[in-house]
Amino acid sequence: MTQPIALAVPPHDLPHGHLERCQICGGDALAPVLDLGHQPPCDSLLTGAQLNAAERVYPLRLLQCRDCGLAQIDYAVPPEILFHPDYPYRSGITPTLVRNLQGTAATIVDTYRPPPGSLCMDIGSNDGTLLKGFRAKGMRPLGIEATNIAALANADGIETIQAFFGEDVARKVIASHGHAKAITATNMFAHVPNLGDLLRGVSALLAEGGVFVTESHYLPDLIATAQYDSIYHEHLKYYALKPLIRLFAYYGFSVTDAEKISNYGGSIRVYAIKGKAAPTSRLAEYLAAEDAAGIYGPDAFAGFADLVRRSKLDLQKFLIEQALAGRPVPGIGCPGRSSTLLNYCNIDRDLMPYIAEQSSSLKLGLFLPGKHIPIVDEARLFAEQPEYAVMLSWHYAAPIIRSLREKGLRSKIVLPLPRFRIVAD
Repeated sequence: MTQPIALAVPPHDLPHGHLERCQICGGDALAPVLDLGHQPPCDSLLTGAQLNAAERVYPLRLLQCRDCGLAQIDYAVPPEILFHPDYPYRSGITPTLVRNLQGTAATIVDTYRPPPGSLCMDIGSNDGTLLKGFRAKGMRPLGIEATNIAALANADGIETIQAFFGEDVARKVIASHGHAKAITATNMFAHVPNLGDLLRGVSALLAEGGVFVTESHYLPDLIATAQYDSIYHEHLKYYALKPLIRLFAYYGFSVTDAEKISNYGGSIRVYAIKGKAAPTSRLAEYLAAEDAAGIYGPDAFAGFADLVRRSKLDLQKFLIEQALAGRPVPGIGCPGRSSTLLNYCNIDRDLMPYIAEQSSSLKLGLFLPGKHIPIVDEARLFAEQPEYAVMLSWHYAAPIIRSLREKGLRSKIVLPLPRFRIVAD
């Protein structure tokens, strides 16, 4: 049996502003990888009235710790700015993501077999999509969500507490609901500046032997696909397994298993048990693959910045040519990552007149931060049938393109990443 290593715990509750030390090990050997300039928070979409006001921008730089291997940005924006009450993201409107999130819950129940009616929680639960998977498996779901999206989950019958999770919230949940058998943190674990507070809360709330499951962008996939658009202020960290194992050990957890999943263009799902537990052979295989790929060495990002710049120039060249020919190219989908891409590539309304979103999106009628491109109902796309459209949700391209074709879209689809290409079918 393995057990968590007794380590001196560095500060994991970050100060706001510029960060000079590694967010996990506390070391100061931070090597620069990519500078994306000063950018606005990606989900601070603007109303028409706000277009005349000044916008806040913050440095957006990727670095890697030479001591523990963690890739990270070096500026922490206060979470109340990033995850404001009117945060516009909903997980439940993307069918592929719904299947993946509810599949996470089903996998946890099938693998760890908590007794029927066990408390199973999701931190950063958004509209309760993942928790519906727990409910379908006979568990007692409870969500923790900081934004007003919590109201949508509650209205849909998924009990959700509107709060930023930490030790104080954990104590209140224990008093009102008891201890949890499983806790998830999907696509938010890398977002948390007060990570020590969160992990102390999870440790207190989780029953001994319970499982804490996180999903985060996976660093090897980010490198392999030049996925710079997934770098934004919400994402403080870009995990590989060794830094995660080290982090969990500080708080008495044993990382026992991991699996690669397709979410968000390549993610890693990590299973951590509270207390002592043995690792699986799959975990060992992933660790060996990371070492073989050299992602912790000095050449981990060799060529990465050049690939990013090449993709930027390819997209710019194409859009400029189309605009000069009188054919400005709209965008399809407005995930948070589209803000990084469009601001870094300096694409404004002259090159991209609008971004089309499905009619259920909370982003309709708003404007992209920085470049002020309007976000409109996709009905406009079908009515205009432009010759080309840029798929900004390229990481879900296949199912989205299939759906758009079924709805009658005839435009050629431009995929900006992992390499620039045009899809006619």
